[in-house]
Amino acid sequence: MLADLMQDEVLRAFSSYALIVILKVMMMAPLTAYYRFTRGAFANEEDVALKSAEEKKKQLRTDRDVERVRRCHLNDLENVVPFVLVGLFYTLSGPELSAALLHFRIFTASRVFHTISYIGALPQPCRALSFLLGLLVTVSMAYHALSQVLVI
Repeated sequence: MLADLMQDEVLRAFSSYALIVILKVMMMAPLTAYYRFTRGAFANEEDVALKSAEEKKKQLRTDRDVERVRRCHLNDLENVVPFVLVGLFYTLSGPELSAALLHFRIFTASRVFHTISYIGALPQPCRALSFLLGLLVTVSMAYHALSQVLVI
């Protein structure tokens, strides 16, 4: 049955781009851990339990770089989850392949650029524009899907 569903080109495209952005979100956790270890900044007592009292005091703290990665991760969750859910409804609403690919590619590129601009601390409005572009894509897909199925 899944093999039959995957014959639909729009669904295959959506699945591909959805998986790319989901994997991007998943990679933020190891990136956060990397920043925690390289900056020596941990959030929980148990993370520094084997350290001396002096080391615990130094390492049980927040770090601006760790927090930047964490905020980027949270922003991904706030945007990728709606994209995946709305994208599924959009895909099921029968869009043209070219329009669907445009939506999926723009969203994916905007999220990758958002991460680069957030972690790299690029000057505004880089991050804001990439966020807004991804949001507009999701809203556009939602509008299309609703216009196809709205029953009043």
